[in-house]
Amino acid sequence: IVGVIGPNGVGKTTLFKTIVGLEPLDGGSLKIGDTVKLSYVDQGRANIDPNKNLWEVVSDGLDYIQVGNVEIPSRAYVSSFGFKGPDQQKKAGVLSGGERNRLNLALTLKQGGNLLLLDEPTNDLDVETLSSLENALLEFPGCAVVITHDRWFLDRVATHILAYEGTEENPSNWYWFEGNFEGYEQNKIERLGPEAAKPSRVTYRKLTRD
Repeated sequence: IVGVIGPNGVGKTTLFKTIVGLEPLDGGSLKIGDTVKLSYVDQGRANIDPNKNLWEVVSDGLDYIQVGNVEIPSRAYVSSFGFKGPDQQKKAGVLSGGERNRLNLALTLKQGGNLLLLDEPTNDLDVETLSSLENALLEFPGCAVVITHDRWFLDRVATHILAYEGTEENPSNWYWFEGNFEGYEQNKIERLGPEAAKPSRVTYRKLTRD
């Protein structure tokens, strides 16, 4: 489980969109292995019909759905993301932030890929749903790459960290670390000194495209 960390605007979400083909490369190359099956739902969820209810969005109106290699009752699957009974009839267009995030998780995990790309999955989640997300990731047999600002979440689930460490002299610097967020913070202090642990204004090169 790889945690991707850094301030807003350094290209974290753009990285995901490039991997899944929603954004073009500005340079370099990208190669995805033949056996990799991506699971990603755009944060904007532009393809979700706001007039459909939650159950319809996830199930496409089917009583049983395929989740990976397993066929399960669709209402039970939707319920596992905290949408009980009448909640499943809520229109997608009137959901709260936390409900939208839970819907996003249900759609992403339903795809059954071996590489999950999750963009800020913990935003607005209640404790019960957050715990369910952590357990799902820890039991996931593939690789998960997670963009998040939630350091406590990363302490509990991350096995690797990809951290933005850009400076004015080197605005494109990223650092790869094997371990959770707490381990990364300790490593950063050892490499860069005690000042590295203090919050600071980060300078980065704004992403532009002609």
